Amino acid sequence: MLKKSHVVFATLLVMVVVGVFWRRTARSGPDAAAVLAQVRQMNQLATVRYTVQKVVGLREEKQPLGSESILLILQARVEAGVDLASMQPGDVTVHHDRSVVVTLPKAQILNVAVDEKETKVWDRQKTWWTPWVPYSLDLEQRARMKGLETARQAAIDMGILANAQQNAERSVRTLLGFGGAKNVTVLAAGSS
Repeated sequence: MLKKSHVVFATLLVMVVVGVFWRRTARSGPDAAAVLAQVRQMNQLATVRYTVQKVVGLREEKQPLGSESILLILQARVEAGVDLASMQPGDVTVHHDRSVVVTLPKAQILNVAVDEKETKVWDRQKTWWTPWVPYSLDLEQRARMKGLETARQAAIDMGILANAQQNAERSVRTLLGFGGAKNVTVLAAGSS
């Protein structure tokens, strides 16, 4: 699920920072190193957030007999975007006509977090004929870790990385245009 308010806020913040910088250097013309320094200071640009819900079941065999199982309904927030801090000097080119070419890093998953309010244990059992076997202290934690990984993969399968890349390119193009660039070309790393 794309949170438009999150993207709009991130875009506006980036636009203000770069716009102020670009206006200050408009008389003498910005250089690529200065633009790169300003963009890298923003660190990560999170451009999309998906909410993913997964059902996770784990079963643990007990020694010498019996088993324990858990069924967890997990909701996770998966954020993706680009790591602007990893940009290199060759990733920004500013021409005399105020046109700019920016090569953005590939989009990546920036954060996966459990939504605690929407996550719950649906069922937890141990075999009835082994009442002396204690509950596992870390079974729920292992189910949560498995759920986070499956939520991450589900978001990737749903296209979060392509969506994040498109949003990042659009945001950078908009903010540099807002800052006074006449023609902005945004490339993804690895493209020509």
